[in-house]
Amino acid sequence: MAARRRFLLFLFVALVALGGGYFAHVWLTEEPAQDPARVLLAARLEDLRGEPQALAQWRGKVLVVNFWATWCPPCLKEMPAFIRLQQQYADKGLQFIGLAIDDKARVATFVAQLGVNYPILMADKEGLTLSREAGNRLGGLPFTVIIDQQGRTVRVELGAVDEKKLEHLLQGLLSPG
Repeated sequence: MAARRRFLLFLFVALVALGGGYFAHVWLTEEPAQDPARVLLAARLEDLRGEPQALAQWRGKVLVVNFWATWCPPCLKEMPAFIRLQQQYADKGLQFIGLAIDDKARVATFVAQLGVNYPILMADKEGLTLSREAGNRLGGLPFTVIIDQQGRTVRVELGAVDEKKLEHLLQGLLSPG
């Protein structure tokens, strides 16, 4: 009798694992329902002064749109690289945009302390929905979408972006000189 229970328990666990694996595969490999660039370029979010800003105002530049939060260690780790790259390539058509999913006062203090040199918009709770619509099916942070000058999605990255790989990708997208 005990052997039969163990076998049934094993069978149950195996079926649950198989079903979970299948659904995880479907969830992680399905294409986003919408184009991330189109979703983001249609968005309007408030800046730190409370003024609404359309992401479309930066159309025509290479955009690095980064969802982040002050409580997210990988987000904070990649921001100094974003500041350096914005400084280095702004005159070649690069624009970073930070979409903060956090408390506005905390974000403002952090941005001032770090010396962020690119626009920070407040995505608040709606930012999670916007992030998912842009392809972040897991809802993790940081989440980055790179959009070329023609408004096409070039890359979508969940997790911290490697600075060297990002710079190499950007150099291929930016105008020379």
